[in-house]
Order: sequence, then structure tokens, then C-alpha cells
Amino acid sequence: MQFESTIVVLGAKASKGDFNGRAYDSTKVFAQSELQEGENFAGFVSTEYSWGTSFNFERIKGIEYPFKAKAVMQIVSNGKDSKTIMLDLVPEKTVSKQS
Repeated sequence: MQFESTIVVLGAKASKGDFNGRAYDSTKVFAQSELQEGENFAGFVSTEYSWGTSFNFERIKGIEYPFKAKAVMQIVSNGKDSKTIMLDLVPEKTVSKQS
């Protein structure tokens, strides 16, 4: 199931290399999520989403964080567990980082 959501991106991390003969290449995006309402909960947390390869990190690394973006997400399952992955991320009006 695919859906779109407007999110606040707090950060991102690329990982690329080789470990024990196995290549890996991924991007993780950290987005703001609200804590559930309750007596012992308040504020926000960060939720991690997988977003393809390190190429995607290159698309957003020069943007000033945090920023708002439109995310295309998909819920996938292996039959036992389900998770939400990010298919695309389109930043709204952004400001480039100052060097």
C-alpha cells in the first residue's frame, strides 16, 4: 500500500561499502514523529525510514536541516512483520547549507 505524507526531516545517513565480502548501499532518513498522547508522554521522537541507496542521500545532503518534505511511503510485509519504507522524498522550499 502506497501513500503520501508531509514529514519533517531531522537528518539522514548514507552507508556504502563492503563487509565480509558483501556490498551494502543504503540511505536512512530520520523524520519527526509525535509521541502517543498519555500521562507519561510528551513531545516528539525520530522515526527511521529506509530510502534506497546512498545516491538518495546525495540529493538532500546540502539542504539545511530540519526541512519539510513530501514523502511517498509504502507498507511492506514478509508475511509476519510489516514496515514502512520510503520510495521518494521531495523537499519543499529549502535553504542550502552555508559553508
